[in-house]
Amino acid sequence: MRCVKFLLFAFNFVFWLAGLAVITFGLWLRFGGVLGDLTSAEKSPESLYMGLYVLVGAGALMMTVGFFGCCGAAQESQCLLGVFFACLLVIFAAEVTAGVFAFIGKKVAVQEVQKIYHEAYDDYVDTGKSNKTLIQLHAALQCCGKESEVPVKSTCPEGIQLPKNCLNEIQNVINSNLRLVGIVGIGIAGITIFGMIFSMVLCCAIRNTRDVL
Repeated sequence: MRCVKFLLFAFNFVFWLAGLAVITFGLWLRFGGVLGDLTSAEKSPESLYMGLYVLVGAGALMMTVGFFGCCGAAQESQCLLGVFFACLLVIFAAEVTAGVFAFIGKKVAVQEVQKIYHEAYDDYVDTGKSNKTLIQLHAALQCCGKESEVPVKSTCPEGIQLPKNCLNEIQNVINSNLRLVGIVGIGIAGITIFGMIFSMVLCCAIRNTRDVL
């Protein structure tokens, strides 16, 4: 029983640190880096950052759960361990959802952002008026135009020498970042399984000890 308590304490400490890391990672993807620029752009699709909010929420819940797990192990409270198990189950479901959404939703997110780019591109070519969305996407992705940058050269980022195809860059950036979200989500879901096992074992040990007494 002492061994299980120690393992549960160690797990909760690691779990708390993992929650902090997940929050940091999710917020960085949402507000920093290339994906952060994309999600902050005008007309940015909700599907692009929905998984990120789930990830951040799960990270916050993970840090809270670490506290319940430590208290439950220290006080040998079946009630707190039950709350701990239930929270882990919620986190497991949330992380699996975020992971699966990130892997499956990549194609939809790419199509939506590319559609926004097509509309902004065509609007600029047709009217010649400055387009904020087009400028934001070019700056975020460090690209310009589709096959050629000539039709929209005035909206290209300053100092860019070899403009890349923006449609390809949209696909590359979203695929790589959402793949990371999927890996993190599935990885955390795997870790929660161990926590649920430890809490169940400790809860059974407490019950058996009390029955003996």
